[in-house]
Amino acid sequence: MKEVILELERRRAQAELGGGQRRIDAQHKRGKLTARERIETLLDEGSFEEYDMFKIHRCSDFGMEDAHIPGDGVVTGCGTINGRTVYVFSKDFTVFGGSLSETHAEKITKLQDMALQNRAPIIGIFDAGGARIQEGVAALGGYGEVFWRNVQASGVIPQISVIMGPCAGGDVYSPAMTDFIFMVRDTSYMFVTGPDVVKTVTNETVTAEELGGASVHTVKSSIADGAYDNDIEALLQIRRLVDYLPMNNQAAIPELSVYDDPARIEENLDTLVPDNPNKPYDMRELILKTVDEGDFFEIQESFAGNIITGFGRIEGRSVGIVANQPMVLAGVLDSDASRKAARFVRFCDCFGIPVVTFVDVPGFLPGTAQEYGGLIKHGAKLLFAYAEATVPKITVITRKAYGGAYDVMSSKHIRGDVNYAWPSAEIAVMGAKGATEILYRSELDQSEKIAERTADYEERFANPFVAAERGYIDEVILPHTTRKRLSRALAMLRTKKAEMPWRKHPNIPL
Repeated sequence: MKEVILELERRRAQAELGGGQRRIDAQHKRGKLTARERIETLLDEGSFEEYDMFKIHRCSDFGMEDAHIPGDGVVTGCGTINGRTVYVFSKDFTVFGGSLSETHAEKITKLQDMALQNRAPIIGIFDAGGARIQEGVAALGGYGEVFWRNVQASGVIPQISVIMGPCAGGDVYSPAMTDFIFMVRDTSYMFVTGPDVVKTVTNETVTAEELGGASVHTVKSSIADGAYDNDIEALLQIRRLVDYLPMNNQAAIPELSVYDDPARIEENLDTLVPDNPNKPYDMRELILKTVDEGDFFEIQESFAGNIITGFGRIEGRSVGIVANQPMVLAGVLDSDASRKAARFVRFCDCFGIPVVTFVDVPGFLPGTAQEYGGLIKHGAKLLFAYAEATVPKITVITRKAYGGAYDVMSSKHIRGDVNYAWPSAEIAVMGAKGATEILYRSELDQSEKIAERTADYEERFANPFVAAERGYIDEVILPHTTRKRLSRALAMLRTKKAEMPWRKHPNIPL
């Protein structure tokens, strides 16, 4: 028995060494952790249970019959984050560059099946060079099996991808179908075809960072939801994100002990909105003063800054927050902002997370670039997402709510549950000046008359009371009571049940 135990220990040590000390040192030299170090950082200490440590590939072509490393380039297993079970796979760049083989894919799909069967989140850590060329179609088949399971798990369990090195070719499509993607600055990149192929086919000279680095995918493409400076910061932030998410689509949303009074009054919110309707203010201030302990986890912070999305807590329970940001493009809705918010609202709806919406929107962004870029359909995505969502939806209009954008931003008409407005709210088809110039076009040369007409329009619509009189606003509230009113509304809506007509699935305007 002693010999068997010693053999087991020898095999474990060999597997834990991955591609060998030289390659581990090279990984550290690049400022990157190894696959197992990443898992140890992500999970609670001592909680990791590894599966298929000794699994090896079956390829015998191109000399691969003599190259067997236990684990075959990916570490898989389960553990806990703050006591809650999660499944994790971490690609090991020190073993065949983390490339995906048929066996490598089998390890991942086995973990995906376990996560779905046991209804727990799955986190994938990517640091790999794509498919293993020596295996040809067997590797491509492995990709397909992984992709199919991504789709089956979508909306059932949270799926999170963390890109911590190269992620190229077929490897990019699995993260693309997960709920969130995070990257590490300067050491990670994602692209379908690499710089060499781009140079050959299009004659463009581009670096890996310029083609698919974190700066590209968080700012321009919106592929990534966030980027961090190093592996450790990224993994600690993933731990923080998981605390906001339920285990699955039928589990209760997390509820943490909190010492922040739900009825807390914030007097300085009464002066947040400037007297000048054209002057911006920072909507993040309202968010931070509304959520528990000022703790807000922002999603896609660097993309479409005219709208803010992220997670907070009120009375210890997770909420999703969507807010127009007057500091960027006056908070206007454009194609990028609409897509960003629509995807976030749909995620919240998948997992039963209530949505709180703060509205200060002057309308949709005009111009040929927006119209040619499909603003109509992109704006419809956000409208569709809000209308389709059956989770509790609470809306607070702080200042402008103009035109179709008023309807889109979780208005009462698309079944917002509780709709509040501050006294500074203006709900109208458009701003007073533009409306007056259209209504009284014949008087445009009479400046005094136009000024009078504008003042009349402002008196009529530059307030929330017309909407409140019609029941489109449930109540006009004092800004400093916003947190208290949200807490009460969320408590009231905990038992909400919404019936939808049977359908296979809706046809969202993609």
